[in-house]
Amino acid sequence: MRESGSVRAKAEFELSITIKSLQLASGMPHQAQGQILPSEPGRLSLARRRPLGVVGVISPFNFPLYLAMRAVAPALAVGNAVVLKPDPRTTLCGGVVIARLFELAGLPQGVLHLLPGGGDAGEALCSDPNVAMIQFTGSTGAGRRVGETASRNLKKVSLELGGKNSLIILEDADLDLAVKNAAWAAWLHQGQICMSAGRILVQRSILDAFAKALAEKARQLPVGDPTSEQVALGPIINQAQLDHAVSILDQSRAAGAEITAGGTAEGLFLPATVVKGVTPDMSAYTAEIFAPVAVLVPFDTDAEAIALANDTEYGLSVAVISKDVGRAMAMGEELHAGLVHINDQTVNDDVVNPFGGVGASGNGTSIGGPANWEEFTHWQWFTVKAAPPAYPF
Repeated sequence: MRESGSVRAKAEFELSITIKSLQLASGMPHQAQGQILPSEPGRLSLARRRPLGVVGVISPFNFPLYLAMRAVAPALAVGNAVVLKPDPRTTLCGGVVIARLFELAGLPQGVLHLLPGGGDAGEALCSDPNVAMIQFTGSTGAGRRVGETASRNLKKVSLELGGKNSLIILEDADLDLAVKNAAWAAWLHQGQICMSAGRILVQRSILDAFAKALAEKARQLPVGDPTSEQVALGPIINQAQLDHAVSILDQSRAAGAEITAGGTAEGLFLPATVVKGVTPDMSAYTAEIFAPVAVLVPFDTDAEAIALANDTEYGLSVAVISKDVGRAMAMGEELHAGLVHINDQTVNDDVVNPFGGVGASGNGTSIGGPANWEEFTHWQWFTVKAAPPAYPF
């Protein structure tokens, strides 16, 4: 709460899923770690999972404890050493706390290293020949640089990046439930989540009623210091991020969009904001804002909603809300994203699930649950014969 600006409920939730990720990782050494392959008589052929060696973890500021631990814990559990470089804005709760907890738990010295620092420290990890893999969570811009540097040094790379995620509200949706889902998806942790709903696509017949109800919800949410007040929204992480969000709001307003709630910052605090009348030529439609801004975009047909949701370089999370589950599922089949949710909003992670995106949201890798074995180990083919064969040469 002090370091990242989390409100208490978000901080408590982050702690709970961090514990869950540790519990999940602790079971990995007891799971099957390979397969017996078909082979000729007298020969044993195995495929087994082996540690990579040293894994570099570069973690972000928004869920600093969890997004570091979800990589550190499984990487250690399957036999790797780890170098953790947390975001410099959350070095304590995203780095020092984790290192100290593992130290107190008895992890052997030298297996986990903490590397505080900025971009130069991350570049050193990506360049060092002793580091076999980089697991990076953060912005798409930084992820591109990580991918370029690590790939140039032939490292395994896992990138979990940004998103411009769509929440689709169909005309038959329960209005109150739809508003609650949209508010959570757009404003949780000040919108500073890769899965936040960057666009809320609303069928035109219910747009006015939905927009009015969402604006009313926005005005009810208190904003302030989460360590001293009962608030729904805390501060934006820093001035640069706030300036980015305000710039997008100013550009969109100048282009004809209407801000029906919020939109005016005081210090680092930006209240829950609703922007109506957004069109594809506006920056609010295309850019990841990473702030508590609900961007409303109308559509008429299911096909148009699908086209709008897919009209982005990102591909992380998407959701559809409708009383007609079959209709929503049919739309879900056409949506390009690593995470698809029917009758829920876009911000979801159960820890036990593979988590990852495509396009500018990632390189097609996943982290979490069954994906962790694939992520933090490599296959080794291992054969055994009683004696060497007599080859004809």
